[in-house]
Amino acid sequence: MSVRDDTHLRNDDQLDAPPASAPPPPPRGIGAWVAFARNIWRQLTSMRVALILLFMLALASLPGALLPQWNLNQAKTATFLINHPTLGPILNRLGFFGVFSSPWYAAIYLALFTSLIGCLVPRTWDFVKALRAKPVPTPRNLFRLPHQAGVAAAGEPEAVAGRIEAGMARWRRTRRSEPAGVLTISAEKGFLREVGNLVFHLSLLGLLAAIAVGKLLGFEGTIVVTEGGGFCSGSPSVYDTFRPGLLVDGTRLAPFCVDVDSFTAEYTDAGQATLFNAAIRYRTGAAAADATGTDGWTARNLQVNDPLRISGERLYLLGHGFTPSFQVTFPNGEVREASQTFQPSDGNLTSEGAVKFLNPPGYTGDEVRQHQLAIVGIFAPTAHSPGGVMTSIAPAPKNPGVAIQLYRGDLGMEDGASQSIFGIDQRQVDNGKLTKLTRANLMVGESMTLDDGTTITFTGYKQWVQLQTSYDPAQGYALIFAITLLTGLMLSLTIKRRRVWYRIKPGPDGGSWVEVGGLARTDQAGYGEEFDSLVDLARDRPPPLAKPGSSR
Repeated sequence: MSVRDDTHLRNDDQLDAPPASAPPPPPRGIGAWVAFARNIWRQLTSMRVALILLFMLALASLPGALLPQWNLNQAKTATFLINHPTLGPILNRLGFFGVFSSPWYAAIYLALFTSLIGCLVPRTWDFVKALRAKPVPTPRNLFRLPHQAGVAAAGEPEAVAGRIEAGMARWRRTRRSEPAGVLTISAEKGFLREVGNLVFHLSLLGLLAAIAVGKLLGFEGTIVVTEGGGFCSGSPSVYDTFRPGLLVDGTRLAPFCVDVDSFTAEYTDAGQATLFNAAIRYRTGAAAADATGTDGWTARNLQVNDPLRISGERLYLLGHGFTPSFQVTFPNGEVREASQTFQPSDGNLTSEGAVKFLNPPGYTGDEVRQHQLAIVGIFAPTAHSPGGVMTSIAPAPKNPGVAIQLYRGDLGMEDGASQSIFGIDQRQVDNGKLTKLTRANLMVGESMTLDDGTTITFTGYKQWVQLQTSYDPAQGYALIFAITLLTGLMLSLTIKRRRVWYRIKPGPDGGSWVEVGGLARTDQAGYGEEFDSLVDLARDRPPPLAKPGSSR
């Protein structure tokens, strides 16, 4: 091979080889996945992503405030579904009526929780290191700083430095020596601002943790009780709905009994509620287990946002409505009375419901199913019937009335399928098994008679209340974290972080020349008159009194 050929080969090798400054090739295999995971973690734990997640959590909470929720008011949620037959089922499947227990809300919640931990751990460590570190050395040219001054001071640099340090008792400061007898003082103040910032974020993290613990170990049970009735807590089966936490099996409920004696509501002339009050009696512990005993009862008025606290659990008054009563006289002369809670459908408490008689007297075998009776109607506390259509014009029961539609036949309840207590199965009407009879508007005491001689009388009404038993073991901690969160926020917004430097040079005739420079480390925190007082420390006269709060 010639020399020329050999040189050409070496040049080709150099062309094929990567340059020394070229970036390393991207990792492959497991290394690529590790690099990808590290990049995702860095993005997730950045403050920018934490703020985005916090905004997303606030945005995701809006449906919980704007839409009815199953766990707060089942009646309003069911009414919303009825009034919005297209949109309602879609929102229900997506979890918008149970926002705070939905998977997508939990995903945002956990991502924010992880992001805050990833942000706060290194930030706290950096703050601890900053507390232990000395203030930074004095810059060369103090006159380039936003706040600067130069003054002649009496005394040698040592005396001037001592005088300055004596007036900066609450500043973190360090004295350093430079050539030619020059002394410098570096001082900084306002570390409570960062403390407040960390307290705010740590409290937010603690608040999220407290809410999570409440969802794991807490529970909620709701029940509707009509005046004169009551219930005894101790088992989830007692409640109409029971929503346990993920770690709750329902076997450790505090035993207590509650009787509802009466309910009173007061309204303005415009129909705005001013008072909801349920007069109740309750007893707890061993007395609650005595079903026949009459001792141990305590009277109390239960109002909205004023819960009864029993053994760590809380009993809330959530809502109210009406329970109309009917008396039915069958053709054989037998009289039966029945009442049923009706579901409010508007702000004036116009309520809908159904009263069902499954075993009419005088019939046997299949005839019983063919003569079942249903009273489907509307209850109006203050009835108004323009054109024969009854509605309520006020929520107060000033002129109660019912508009009822009668049905007779097979109600379809023997096959075991669930059926709403507020209505009938429309399929039974469509297939001809349930016959639609006459309808009537009745006031209290009025009656109507069917073709077979059955008489229906509207005898009156009672009021029902919806009660909720709640248990949240982390509620107190949530309150504490909420208070410290606000405290930390106020500290971070009001305290100013600032630094000041002094360079003290020997001057003629035994005096000194002092250069002073100041820097505020936050955009909105200026020194104001405080910087002038810092300059005065170098002079041979006492500084003016510091403004309130300047010592922080």
